[in-house]
Amino acid sequence: MKPAEDYILKQPEPYRSILLHLQLVIEQTLPEVELKYKWRLPCYYIRKRPICYMNKSKDYVDIGFWHSAYITKHLEHLVSENRKVVKSLRYKSLKAIDDVVLVDILKEVYASKDLSFYKR
Repeated sequence: MKPAEDYILKQPEPYRSILLHLQLVIEQTLPEVELKYKWRLPCYYIRKRPICYMNKSKDYVDIGFWHSAYITKHLEHLVSENRKVVKSLRYKSLKAIDDVVLVDILKEVYASKDLSFYKR
């Protein structure tokens, strides 16, 4: 088993279910992404560029976006919490996930004009 998948499957419930759901949505939305294990976290890349990471932290799952400066939709759902670049969506339950918000943000990060290097 790959380390990123192992990380996800070793999490206790409800975090495992949240991570599995996020994995499914990310991979369906951006089929060219590659799941890697960096910084002891599951991270999604397109070619050599990071898109987002998933992290079980305290009592929630964090899906962080490195290129958050390019996100203009659903800002009210994003948390920056003393971070200069990364913003994230946080989920404490499977029911809390709004797939529309997640898909919109994933598509916006990918479609950003300044991130066109992803498409090469």
